[in-house]
Amino acid sequence: MTRLLVVKATAGADAPERCSQAFSVASTAVASGADVSFWMTGESTWFALPDRAAEFQLPHAAPLPELLAILLDSGRVTACTQCAARRGITPEDVLPGIRIAGAAVFVEEIMSDGAQAVVY
Repeated sequence: MTRLLVVKATAGADAPERCSQAFSVASTAVASGADVSFWMTGESTWFALPDRAAEFQLPHAAPLPELLAILLDSGRVTACTQCAARRGITPEDVLPGIRIAGAAVFVEEIMSDGAQAVVY
């Protein structure tokens, strides 16, 4: 049985190193063959919108659009329902492959057998 790694990004451009770490860890895990569920909450929710990841800049960090593409290609990406609503983001606004879901789905994922949750 493959373990599920649930990574929650709680920061965006407001805390760029923490944000970059979340995307880097999740995409590295996906590239290593792990089953990954990546959650964008708080300010990272903005990256669910087209072209927003391209605006993110952090020296010596992998480009966020590339990391997000890896996650969309081989993982699951979720934007927090409440976080999206507070920012006026609707399901029609987000990139293809990103779902909007809430706390109940997050709890279900982290409570599944063998799941490991990491919050940045």
